Amino acid sequence: MTMPYFVYILASKRNGTLYIGVTNDLARRLSEHKAKLIPGFTRQYDVTLLVYFETFESVLEARAREHTLKHWRRAWKLKLIEDINPDWRDLTDELNTLAT
Repeated sequence: MTMPYFVYILASKRNGTLYIGVTNDLARRLSEHKAKLIPGFTRQYDVTLLVYFETFESVLEARAREHTLKHWRRAWKLKLIEDINPDWRDLTDELNTLAT
């Protein structure tokens, strides 16, 4: 069985700054973002809420989706988030329950 890959969207707050990334270990990557271990955009703008994610079987599919989402208009990204997460909850806890 291959490792899944994730495309995820982080937000600073509802309708705040957005960040789109790809990883094969979403729980580890989120802990890095939340602990502000990695210098750069998410640390600078305090972007730590997991508001959306998708799962893919290959890194190529995940990177293609990330590339697509990064070129979307902001309004489309907000609609994507609100369609599955209208309250802009931090989905990290739900991810932890999925993993157990």
